[in-house]
Amino acid sequence: MDIRGIDHIELYVGDARQAAFYFSTAVGFEICGQGGPETGLAGQRSLLLCHGDIRLLLTSGLSAEHPASRYVQRHGDGIGVVAVEVDDVSAAYTELLGRGATGVTPPTTRTGADAEVVIAEVDGFADVRHRLVQRRGDRGGFLPGVSTAAASTTDHPPVLAEIDHLAVCVPPGQLDETVRHFEALFDFAQIFEEHIEVDGQGMNSKVVQSPSGRVTVVLLEPDRTRRPGQIDAFLDQHAGGGVQHLGLRTDDIVGAVEALGRRGVRFAGTPASYYDALEARVGRIDAPLHRLRELGVLVDSDHDGQLLQIFAESMHVRRTLFLELIERRGARGFGSGNIKALYEAKERELAAVAATPQGVGA
Repeated sequence: MDIRGIDHIELYVGDARQAAFYFSTAVGFEICGQGGPETGLAGQRSLLLCHGDIRLLLTSGLSAEHPASRYVQRHGDGIGVVAVEVDDVSAAYTELLGRGATGVTPPTTRTGADAEVVIAEVDGFADVRHRLVQRRGDRGGFLPGVSTAAASTTDHPPVLAEIDHLAVCVPPGQLDETVRHFEALFDFAQIFEEHIEVDGQGMNSKVVQSPSGRVTVVLLEPDRTRRPGQIDAFLDQHAGGGVQHLGLRTDDIVGAVEALGRRGVRFAGTPASYYDALEARVGRIDAPLHRLRELGVLVDSDHDGQLLQIFAESMHVRRTLFLELIERRGARGFGSGNIKALYEAKERELAAVAATPQGVGA
């Protein structure tokens, strides 16, 4: 299965225009296309957003029967379609059906003056579909029914480069089954696994990746023998498994966090004591430590190098889907060392507060 990379991500949302306002105003995306009944998309309204090589399609159903409406009714706003680029959609679709996938949309072609796009869809994991996309010629005519607009000129270059990974939460007992789903259908390989325990909470994690290395999925499963944690909270609020966060790669995380912060994006806080032992844990960091501390940027390391990351607060009412910004300096991991380090830093911070005489610093 020759998967070149992620073509785009489609979010099912209650109000596409409202969601687009957040992504454009706060995150810095541009509206570069749209579709609806007037362009042949019956029963839905879609807006295409662009930033660097990232393409997000926001879709709202205009009827209760539309897949986007049913998704939002059950899960709230979230990722409903992961679209991957392949060389031959018809061949890939036939192969997937032969491997046991359930077809949703057979190959459909749209031909323009100087471009052609072919798409097909199959059922995926949870309520997320897989879309196959094949493009010939210009990117114009993004999808059947979605027209594109000329890119606007701006003095501010994109601060985000591409989609680094997707993180998916699955219910207890479904981790291995979901790994097999990606292995059997798409020839993904498992490249990493671990069990994490912190303060009585536990989770299992496995990472699968396409043969091209261009599509990476982090799979997370709660350990129900431990007390409930963030994965359990997601599964409860999301009413089942799904994409918990979207990792977006940047070449300058300090600049990206500053830019998005000015626009109104709020990021998860980091205890100040986290940075006290940071370089002892990960080695020398080629970045101003005081700026990382001020911004709350996390740092982790593996055998290949370091990564810097930060998590934005969820913009959704259910507090489910959120964004991660990640800068890779050789590292191929996903920051698992930060889970324990953040917990230990919080413990040191609480201990310091407890040791402070009453009234001091009040």
